[in-house]
Amino acid sequence: MQIEIGVSKRARRAYSFDDIAIVPSRRTRDPQDVSIEWGIDAYHFDTPFIGAPMDAVVSPATAIEIGRLGGLGVLDLEGVWTRYEDAESVLAELRSLPPEAATARMQQIYSEPIKPELVTARLAEIRAAGVTVAGSLSPQRTQELYETVVAAGVDLFVIRGTTVSAEHVSKTVEPLNLKKFIYELDVPVIVGGAASYTAALHLMRTGAAGVLVGFGGGAASTTRATLGIHAPMATAVADVAGARRDYMDESGGRYVHVIADGGLGTAGDIVKAIACGADAVMLGGALARASDAPGGGYLWGAEAHHSTLPRGNRVEVPTRGPLEEVFYGPATVADGTANLAGALRRSMATTGYSDLKEFQRVEVVVAPYTAR
Repeated sequence: MQIEIGVSKRARRAYSFDDIAIVPSRRTRDPQDVSIEWGIDAYHFDTPFIGAPMDAVVSPATAIEIGRLGGLGVLDLEGVWTRYEDAESVLAELRSLPPEAATARMQQIYSEPIKPELVTARLAEIRAAGVTVAGSLSPQRTQELYETVVAAGVDLFVIRGTTVSAEHVSKTVEPLNLKKFIYELDVPVIVGGAASYTAALHLMRTGAAGVLVGFGGGAASTTRATLGIHAPMATAVADVAGARRDYMDESGGRYVHVIADGGLGTAGDIVKAIACGADAVMLGGALARASDAPGGGYLWGAEAHHSTLPRGNRVEVPTRGPLEEVFYGPATVADGTANLAGALRRSMATTGYSDLKEFQRVEVVVAPYTAR
């Protein structure tokens, strides 16, 4: 539906997760009969929850714990863990910074060079625990460090940026050729973010195993205020799910996983993301609330310490208990920030669906109110 902004400009109406709701059907199930398992390539998980590659969310220790709980933790290979031997003391300083000095000091801290030997050591620590190993680089750093990452034994490789294009154009540097890169790599690649049908379809054609959906929609992001760019997530996920369907027809049946990445503050948002077509969700703030998260009650992303144009803040988040309670409860609050797996199971059971793929077919309505 096109809406007239003015005589010379029309726009399509887009929806965030707050704008929609799911509708129960004629059938219900027992929550214990519902499966929320998810798998990508040869790797299988008890939940569709992925820890976002942010220093405040995933450390080697929390990547191991997330893996033990049945999720996937993705380590930021451009974070403090690969820049500093004693990363814990750096994180302690980041947590203690006064708000007015946080951005400038973060820019200084993250100007320290990345050390390849620390990339190897951190990934080896996760691998030694026997969980699936995943690491993330930005497109700008991928060419420089991917050989180190693959040699360290990573299982899943994530290329994550605010937006990632299969057709980046530059007059000054040779851009990353995603299709050639993914073809030559021996491990599955998840790439994003993408926020539109066309962008996602192009990323799928590169051979990616999964596409991240989102653009600056996280709790710590100020991309909308800084750049004027924003992707309402319900529409973005549904658009990319449409690209997945069409790419399956185009490729003769190759399935690319759609992973919502942004705007997922509560269990209800996770439920709606899957209802719109996501296979899994990448969680930042939702996991930063854990008492054992490395952010210690704070959340920040890579955009917050950009050297010339920061597009995020270090924000305070309420603590809800250890990661196990955030994943599986018991919840002691009624705001959808704990027992994420239990909430997803109950929503699927209430609407009569037995697994995540089935649940993608649930009826969705545009809600006439903004309250959760």
